Amino acid sequence: METQTASTRLKADAGRNPVIPFRPPMEEKPTLLQVFETEESPLLRYAHSLVGQRETAEDLVQEAFVKLHTHWEEVTNPRSWLFRAIRNLSLNHIRDHKRETPLDNGHEWQSDIPDPEQALGRLEAVGTLQLLISELDPQDRSLISLKYHENLKYDQISERTGLSVSNVGYKLHHALKNLADSLRRLGVESPEG
Repeated sequence: METQTASTRLKADAGRNPVIPFRPPMEEKPTLLQVFETEESPLLRYAHSLVGQRETAEDLVQEAFVKLHTHWEEVTNPRSWLFRAIRNLSLNHIRDHKRETPLDNGHEWQSDIPDPEQALGRLEAVGTLQLLISELDPQDRSLISLKYHENLKYDQISERTGLSVSNVGYKLHHALKNLADSLRRLGVESPEG
């Protein structure tokens, strides 16, 4: 019985079929336009998650693409290079602007007077709801009144109506579900109309 070491086996096999390591074919580098079209949105989301402001995120992504353009020949993987650039630019921005306090979408400048369209929408929604409630079965209407006008709990409603607590919950649930479905069919999705 003959024992062969790995080196003697390689020497013996060398003349037969040489082993060539597998390398995947090199992909062509995409154009700058292709990189921009595929990576702009993910980069904007990433930058926004880091800095928290849409306008700043847009500026940082623009700056990253300008830098990529100047270093295009040196960059082998544009996607990872861009994400690293966004990370670095975002951290620099946060460091340089940490004393700035952004305005909360202009809430300081908003009036306490409701928008006429919102007020009208709210009135229409309330009117529609009142009409639908008036069309309910008298017992359902009574349950809704006890729950939402008199702010009674299920056990208190049960005592007043003689229904079991679970029956009160069941009837209220279905009455409210039917009201919501009717409102949705009429195009009312929120209290603002």
